[in-house]
Amino acid sequence: MLGFHLRKGIKARPRGEDQAMAAAQIGVPGASGIALAGMEADRPMTNSLPDEELMLQVREGVGEVLAVLFDRYQVPLFNFYCRLTADRVASEDLVQDVFFRILKYRHSYRPGTPFRAWMYQIARNARQDYHRKHPEALPYEPEMSPAVHSEDSVEAEQQTALLQKALLMLPEEKREVLVLSRFQELKYEEIAGMLDCEVGTVKVRIHRALRELRGIFERLSNARPNPPDCLNGQKGSL
Repeated sequence: MLGFHLRKGIKARPRGEDQAMAAAQIGVPGASGIALAGMEADRPMTNSLPDEELMLQVREGVGEVLAVLFDRYQVPLFNFYCRLTADRVASEDLVQDVFFRILKYRHSYRPGTPFRAWMYQIARNARQDYHRKHPEALPYEPEMSPAVHSEDSVEAEQQTALLQKALLMLPEEKREVLVLSRFQELKYEEIAGMLDCEVGTVKVRIHRALRELRGIFERLSNARPNPPDCLNGQKGSL
């Protein structure tokens, strides 16, 4: 039986017959949906395995192994979507959709493919499909920004809110490449494969996106002298 936990406030939502069919294909009892109950007994045996080996097991029909991948990537995926959309509810739904798609399209995973890059390609496709169904613009609200914990929490939260707002003001293609590189920490080669372009092109796009983001951030903060590290070419988190 397939099972994986929903943590960090991410709630299960029924997503239709396609998901039921995907579950049924690997023998989920009932076949009316994916069981989101826990299966902790076998976790210690699989927690130390690389992502790629776990995905190969999922590909071969060991559906419960998807629980380990869910544990590893539910929060990074949620943050990925929050940074792109500033919509926490939509982000929760999209995380669910990604893992249902991983299960449904597991046979398309090729041995030797970096799992993380393959997963984020699925995540991009899921977001594009969601956007086509919900084309309305998403308003920015400061409370949508992920929480920040810092010794100087007030200053940190102010910078985080400004940075998230600046990020959402970037054109979508620049926002996406910047989030993939600086926040999700994908390699240039992985991003190039996802975008079907050269590594040099990715570097140029990231440089231009950072430059534009820095300008927007400075305008929003009245040209503060000390922007966050991620605006100086360093990787960081919102």
